[in-house]
Amino acid sequence: MAEQPLVGIIMGSASDMPVMEACTAQLEEFGVPYELIIASAHRNPAKVHEWASTAADRGLRVIVAAAGKAAHLGGVVAAYTPLPIIGVPIKTSDLGGMDSLLSMVQMPSGVPVACVAINGAKNAAIYATQILGAQDPAFRQTIETFKAGMAQA
Repeated sequence: MAEQPLVGIIMGSASDMPVMEACTAQLEEFGVPYELIIASAHRNPAKVHEWASTAADRGLRVIVAAAGKAAHLGGVVAAYTPLPIIGVPIKTSDLGGMDSLLSMVQMPSGVPVACVAINGAKNAAIYATQILGAQDPAFRQTIETFKAGMAQA
């Protein structure tokens, strides 16, 4: 995207992309610039550390972290940045995504990660835009228009 990214999307694996396309599509519909990276908390911890620890300085305001199975990515990112984190637990073949969900919602005190439903990538985009809208009237209006449209359906 040409504009300064405001939302960072990080996925633990390229296999998460089909789920996360709902997030990117919704952000694009809302006109929210984003950046996307694939880095596993377990396989690429140095890459995750570098990306997360510089996110705020790069102008990001919200991070969406998607992962399956042990799903520690959101918590690891939260450890390295002051930005709000929205976790997207990815459905797995082993436990249907419950493993991912529980890994995200059971964060220790002081390291919060907000969490949407299993495969809830679209809601992560909506929530990220709501967070942006708390300080930016244009994004607040985007959400108000979106919700008004939902009420008409």
